[in-house]
Amino acid sequence: MTSSSNIPLAERLRPRTLDEYIGQEHLVGEGGVFRKFIETGNVPSFILWGPPGVGKTTLAKLVATALDRRMFTLSAINSGVKDVREVIETARKQKFFNTPPPMLFIDEIHRFNKAQQDSLLGAVEQGDITLVGATTENPSFEVISPLLSRCQVYVLRAMDDRQLNELLQRAITADAILRERTPQVRETAALFGFSGGDARKLLNILDIVAGATEGDLIIDDKTVTEALQQNIATYDKNGEMHYDIISAFIKSVRGSDPNAAIYYLARMLAAGEDPKFIARRLVILASEDIGLANPNGLLLANACFDTVHKIGMPEARIPLAEATIYLATSPKSNSAYMAIDAAMGFVSKDTNNRPVPLHIRNAPTKLMKELDYGKGYKYAHDYEGGFVEQEFMPAGLEGRRFYVPNMSNQQEQKIAARIEQQWKDKYGK
Repeated sequence: MTSSSNIPLAERLRPRTLDEYIGQEHLVGEGGVFRKFIETGNVPSFILWGPPGVGKTTLAKLVATALDRRMFTLSAINSGVKDVREVIETARKQKFFNTPPPMLFIDEIHRFNKAQQDSLLGAVEQGDITLVGATTENPSFEVISPLLSRCQVYVLRAMDDRQLNELLQRAITADAILRERTPQVRETAALFGFSGGDARKLLNILDIVAGATEGDLIIDDKTVTEALQQNIATYDKNGEMHYDIISAFIKSVRGSDPNAAIYYLARMLAAGEDPKFIARRLVILASEDIGLANPNGLLLANACFDTVHKIGMPEARIPLAEATIYLATSPKSNSAYMAIDAAMGFVSKDTNNRPVPLHIRNAPTKLMKELDYGKGYKYAHDYEGGFVEQEFMPAGLEGRRFYVPNMSNQQEQKIAARIEQQWKDKYGK
C-alpha cells in the first residue's frame, strides 16, 4: 500500500472541480450561482450556512482555484483580531490596480466575537478582500448586521441517501487504495444512518471499516456497526460525534431524564462546545417539547440564553444546568409545534387563494368601507368575558382544527375546557 494510505479518504477524494462535487445541486448545478461565479469571475462576499461535512470549505476552495484567486484561511477557533488584521494587511499589499481581491475564508465564523467581526468590516467595504465565511449556525443570530448585509448567504443541505450512495460509489471506484481491497457493498443502512447526511463522516467511517478489517472490503450493516463500536475513540477524536451528543442531550431533556441530560451537557462543555449553541438549543426545545404544558419553560430558557451571553464560561455552566434540569423535569407538550406544522402543511398544499372574510378585513380607506370591509365585525371586549362567537376562518374552512390540546397536562386541560366552553362543538374533540 502506498504512503498515500496515511492521507484520510476524505482528503484523497476532495473534489478538484465543480463537476466532481456531489450534492448542493441548487448551487452548483446547471445555472447555479457558483457556476456563474466561475463563468463571470464576479464573486461577492458570501457565507455558507449548513451542517458539518456538506462541502462548505471545498466549495470555497473550488471557486478560488477555478478563478486563480489567492485564498487566505483562518479558523475562528484559534484566530484573533491580530490574525485578521495581519491577513488583511497582506491582502492589501498584494492587491494591484484593477485586479480582483484575494479571498479570506473564515471557518466557523459564528465563533468570532463582535470585535473580531468588526475588524473585517472595513476591508470588506473597501474591496480589499472577498470574505467567505462558513458556519453551522444561523448567521442572522451570530454575524453582526453590518457584516451580514454585505454578504450573500447560501444554504447548504445535508446529503440524502442518493447523494451518499453516489459518494460511496465514487469512493470504492475512484480511490486506488480502496480498490485494492475489492470492495463489496452488500448493505448501506448502517453506513448511511451513522453518516447522518455528512459526507465527511461517511468517508471517515469507510476509513475506519477499512482499517478494522483485512482482505476483501465488505460493507454491510454488521461490519460497519462492529467497526465503529471497536473504534469509538477514533470516531470521536475530531469531534465527529458532536451532533450525536447534542441529539442525545435534546432527547434526554425531551424524555424527562435530568441525569442523562446533565451528563450530556457535561460532555459538551468538557469538549469545549460553545455554551451559546447549547443555550440556543434549549430555547428551541422549550418551545417545541415543553410548550403550552409549561409556558414558563420558554421564559427560563430565554433567561438562560441571555445570561450565557453576558457571563460566558465557566460560570455559564450553572444557568445551563439550571435550565436543563428545569426543562427535563417539566411536563411536556408538542401541541403548538404540531399545530403550526399542520397549518403550514395545509397551506402549502391548498391551491385555493381563500379570501379573508369581509367582516375581519382592515378598512383604512373610504372605498374599502363602501365595499363592506370590516362590516359586521364584533369587538370581543364589548361582550361579557371578552368573547363573542363569530367566524374567522375563510369560507370552506369553517371548523377546521389545527391545534389539538395535549390532555396529559393540566395547563392544556384548562385550555381545552376554555375552547369547549367558548366554541361548544365547533372544533370537535
